[in-house]
Amino acid sequence: MVKTNKLNVFNDPIYGFIGTPNELIFRLIAHPYFQRLRRISQMGLSYLVYPGAHHTRFHHALGSMHLMTRAIQVLKMKNVEITEEEENGLLCAILLHDMGHGPFSHALEGVVAKDLSHEKLSLQFMKALNDEFEGQLDTAISIFKGDYPKPYMNQLVSSQLDMDRLDYLKRDSFYSGVTEGNINSERLISMLNVANGNLVVEEKGIYAVEKFLMARRFMYWQVYLHKTGLAAEQLLIRVMQRAKILLAKGEELSASQSLLFFLKQEGAIAFNTEILEKFAQLDDVDILGAIKSWQFHDDFVLSKMCQMLLNRKLLHIKIKNRPSEPEKLNGKLERIMQKHDLSLEEASNFVFEGEISNKAYSMEQQAIYILKKSGRITDVLKESDQLSLKALSKTVTKYYSCYPKEAV
Repeated sequence: MVKTNKLNVFNDPIYGFIGTPNELIFRLIAHPYFQRLRRISQMGLSYLVYPGAHHTRFHHALGSMHLMTRAIQVLKMKNVEITEEEENGLLCAILLHDMGHGPFSHALEGVVAKDLSHEKLSLQFMKALNDEFEGQLDTAISIFKGDYPKPYMNQLVSSQLDMDRLDYLKRDSFYSGVTEGNINSERLISMLNVANGNLVVEEKGIYAVEKFLMARRFMYWQVYLHKTGLAAEQLLIRVMQRAKILLAKGEELSASQSLLFFLKQEGAIAFNTEILEKFAQLDDVDILGAIKSWQFHDDFVLSKMCQMLLNRKLLHIKIKNRPSEPEKLNGKLERIMQKHDLSLEEASNFVFEGEISNKAYSMEQQAIYILKKSGRITDVLKESDQLSLKALSKTVTKYYSCYPKEAV
């Protein structure tokens, strides 16, 4: 056990003091791979809508680990056998579960580093750390991958009611100031149990689960898929795509070496240790630095999009229940093309459409199980008397269109 000192405790605005349970956790948090998470925004560009949403993946990872500590305590009190090695594995798995996130989290996932999901990259980071820490993360990796013989352990890390979701809903609600997304994570955790090897919620906790699912739906529509944040993130994606096109044509762009490396890659990247090291150098600072530089580039499309992002002069966005009429968007495209002598491909960076969908509870994933007083186990949808909860299992799709508020 590490001696208690001020570096062992983090003061979190949500939960208060979060300690580091042992030396391995302490060393993992101190590792450059993990410290990088301080420079990765938790909610992408949502701060352009909610000014307080500047928290990072570092905050979230520590918060998730704290909730895992509480969940382990609760399950042990209910005579669920968890060995010291398993406890350590659970804490390491949840602490490192988001290490694979790139700049601005989900906003640029698969864009800068093509076809590399954050889950795949998190696993690669964990394997690299496991080599460095001489196999001390074997159990954590097994739990993270879902290979461990006790299914509930993976469900605590990754499921429809895991410590990841319990933290990010409460944390994102707090930092954005959107109180409707707040959940009672303590109440939910106190109701957890294990039956037939699976994570379950005791019957008296069903209302807390309902509130959790409703809060998740609200946060997606109101915060994560907020139309202004969506417009900003679509612009950011197009900035990176435009940079890739210009680099492929031989244009010079000033940016960090790590960012240029990924932007110059064509097609999917064959993953190896060198790629992981380069990815570990990428964070929000690289992207913001590049955008600040590119706002003065000779290419009109790139410079204009960068200026729009930096000065929050974003595209107008409309979200509807059905796709826009093609004639309307085509007319806007033609006006942009004529005014600035742009090709259709270039003008399409300023006028485009797409779709978004939201489903708070998935029927395809493992159910949230309710443990009845009789010992019977059922799906939360069957037990809930909330008609609205059943509607949450249906995918709701909406359609957006973006175009300049005025002539660009």
